[in-house]
Amino acid sequence: MKQIKLGGVLPAGAISLGCMRISGLSVTDASKLINTAREEGINLFEHADIYGGGRSEEIFSQAIGMTASVRERIYLQTKCGICPGCYDFSAEHIVSSVEKSLKRLRTDYLDILLLHRPDTLMEPELVAEAFELLHRSGKVRYFGVSNCNPMQIELLQKYLRDPLLIDQLQLSAAHTGMLDAGIYVNTKNQEAVMRDGSILEYCRLKEITIQAWSPFQYGMFEGTFLGNDKFRQLNEKLEQIAVRYGVTSTAAAAAFLLRHPAKIQVIAGTTNPNRLKEICQADTFELTRKEWYEIYCAAGHTLP
Repeated sequence: MKQIKLGGVLPAGAISLGCMRISGLSVTDASKLINTAREEGINLFEHADIYGGGRSEEIFSQAIGMTASVRERIYLQTKCGICPGCYDFSAEHIVSSVEKSLKRLRTDYLDILLLHRPDTLMEPELVAEAFELLHRSGKVRYFGVSNCNPMQIELLQKYLRDPLLIDQLQLSAAHTGMLDAGIYVNTKNQEAVMRDGSILEYCRLKEITIQAWSPFQYGMFEGTFLGNDKFRQLNEKLEQIAVRYGVTSTAAAAAFLLRHPAKIQVIAGTTNPNRLKEICQADTFELTRKEWYEIYCAAGHTLP
């Protein structure tokens, strides 16, 4: 699998496995999924402390058969900060969450820790203290954020010793807000409304890797656009391109994200090994510029 450098420093596959849903799998089925991922060249496994109430991390460590030799060949990433009824970026919560994740994952360290969703009560100086403690103790190698805008990152980065590597954001062929504003500049189109502070361009300038979550969804919980009659033109275009390259529409949809020069890492959240193989086919070809714009327009956009 093609490698990208997360944050410009950490080499990883262009596609990662999101482990949110494996809490519902048996250890045997989770093992099949993880083994398929590794066979396809995936080496980063993405978690969060709230996935399955922590159960996803537990199932993962059992399914992969965590040992020292296994651990040194993979990257483990998890997130913290979402609590019942609130967000919590306090130093105490961050450190406590990491300790619990390490125990569930049966490891001594995380490669990457992300703050899950912006906490408006964040005190960046205290977050920095927690990060420094975790880094100095060897429990976390690198840090990042999720769903943050440029100024939130700047505020936090002011107090950190090392650069943040990642901003995890929702992005798909049918959820293109961060692309739209840059395409519809200086127009009165609804797509021109800036909702994220030019986060795409900001991340490129700062060498922060965007990890695309829900790469086949059109909303947070609405469902997938693949095979969905609401997106008939998009599906027809994806199928047309898929046939051209001898892959599936799923691969074509993932290739839409991989084609962008921002070097986006796709988070594949499927629990189906065969579907994961389809997604990984996106790494076997590259869309032309014209094909990329055809997919974008088929999703309902008209270029200005």
